[in-house]
Amino acid sequence: MCGIAGWINRTEDISGHTHVIKRMTDVLVHRGPDDSGILAYKHALLGHRRLAVVDPKGGAQPMTKVCGQKKYSIVYNGELYNTEEIRKLLLEKGYGFKSYSDTEVLLTAYMEWGGACLNYINGIYAFGVWDEDEKTLFLARDPLGVKPLFYTIKGDTLVFASEIKALLQHPMIEPIVNEEGLLEILGIGPARSLGSGVFRDISEIPPAHSLTFDPKGMKLEEYWKLEAKEHTEDLKTTIEHTRSLLFDAIERQLVSDVPLCTFLSGGLDSSIISAVTSKAFKRESKGILNTFSIDYVDNEAHYLFNELQPDLDSQWVPFISKYIGGNHTNIILSNEELAGKLYDAVLANDLPGMADIDSSLLLFCKEVRKKATVALSGECADEIFGGYPWFRKEHLNSNTFPWAKSIEHRKKILSQEFKNIPLEEYVKQRYTDTINNTPKCRGESPEEEKTREMFYLNIKWFMVTLLNRKDRMSMNSSLEVRVPFADYRIVEYAYNIPGKMKFYNDREKGLLRKAFEGILPDEILLRKKSPFPKTYNPIYTCAVQKWLMNILDDNESPLFDIVDKDTVREIAETQGRSFEKPWYGQLMMGPQIMAYLIQIDIWMREYKVRITKN
Repeated sequence: MCGIAGWINRTEDISGHTHVIKRMTDVLVHRGPDDSGILAYKHALLGHRRLAVVDPKGGAQPMTKVCGQKKYSIVYNGELYNTEEIRKLLLEKGYGFKSYSDTEVLLTAYMEWGGACLNYINGIYAFGVWDEDEKTLFLARDPLGVKPLFYTIKGDTLVFASEIKALLQHPMIEPIVNEEGLLEILGIGPARSLGSGVFRDISEIPPAHSLTFDPKGMKLEEYWKLEAKEHTEDLKTTIEHTRSLLFDAIERQLVSDVPLCTFLSGGLDSSIISAVTSKAFKRESKGILNTFSIDYVDNEAHYLFNELQPDLDSQWVPFISKYIGGNHTNIILSNEELAGKLYDAVLANDLPGMADIDSSLLLFCKEVRKKATVALSGECADEIFGGYPWFRKEHLNSNTFPWAKSIEHRKKILSQEFKNIPLEEYVKQRYTDTINNTPKCRGESPEEEKTREMFYLNIKWFMVTLLNRKDRMSMNSSLEVRVPFADYRIVEYAYNIPGKMKFYNDREKGLLRKAFEGILPDEILLRKKSPFPKTYNPIYTCAVQKWLMNILDDNESPLFDIVDKDTVREIAETQGRSFEKPWYGQLMMGPQIMAYLIQIDIWMREYKVRITKN
């Protein structure tokens, strides 16, 4: 994986301003510690930081190729999982290659098909191609939004980068947040509306979109979207089809010239990925698969057992690790360091995030990176196969995001100055827009339509939030994490499987469980879903409480420009219990609500955020 940046000006000569693009790429060094490059044209500057995974010698960027009299240059962050199929097609059309990197294949694909190359490739990506002859920039982001791509347009100028921090290195971009940005942070956060960069002049290319910037103007287009179709396969065929797609997606993502591992929690999703990967390693004589899990000091003594979190991962990880024949490492995090890393998590994300759910992943990835450069992870299975409690009947009639039913309580936090911003209306509109855009089949029952809406809502919101988190926290440690369940072919197929099949045997992810009978042991197949492991140790709660109380004692804190000090004090004194509702599903309860407020304070200080109402 990599970090990319670029600056285009349609009218002025910017070739002498390479120092700006260097500043932008320098702050992305964590995304690409192995190499860097800058390319200057009269109207375009391209910058790149490289994490070498495939073809370390031949994949250097920015990469330029010439076709006839036309010159094309690319900066690219990602991996293609059908590189050799595309290379074969292009060889048949007469193209030659100087490397075996997917970068050259992608650039050549654009030279042949233009923006239509997106119809041929399968992978996770964010890239920009500069056509020097046409003075045209083409940007694109993968279908599910695994890889990030932010941009700013002002007049004849477009600036783009993998992360917000890089854009803020450009002299024309300032850290200003207006009312809409506050609505994102306090109403939607830690999620973001698709396309939102929170800062006033910063946007993000939404998943499955491309952007063309040329002498005529700018065009943002959606190149892939889910379609509702009648599912005509019987249960047996659906099970076989699901298994086949997942095997193919996982095995395609094992291509690497550097050490590769898997995350293994002992749950269904990570066990599927680890089992398939381990089989492939043995078949291809790649040695023993390294797997990694996360836990916290003394967590077992404080764990809160309930219906939504029925058991500890630590009970299951050794069992499945032995079953697949892996070499497992359990990384145990201290609660004090977990709290302290809230600061680093904000800098990694450029925004307030999922509190210790972020900082724990940051610490985890840092340790994994000592032994591997690439990891496979189980994100997205819950969103596409129905793993969450809100997929069940009693939740389908919700009229808001089922993981964020705290809007009324969030509104109470607002400072007097911002008490009247339309928080509830903003969130409601985002929810309604998504529901209204849900692809549906004619003739479906009301319940089937509601089920489709819930899956679409999860794919467009909850899944993207988790993918954003995974990218920022892992890439901050120069660790590339691949997510096989986010293969667009799996998402397309699963979207049209009827709910009665997905919930086979009246179980969450019942179809997925059935598809891997004989591959995983029954104990894992039948294990009830448990959420991402978080700490329940009071040491952590006390640490964030103390931090928040210190902020309350600081008269210079920017936090109280936007939230009410007395309300925050009550939250701190009660360790978050006064908030009453979870901030963001069961992952963000009392301690995480305190930590989220801490992260807003960190963000406003470190990014020198200026608040404006317009």
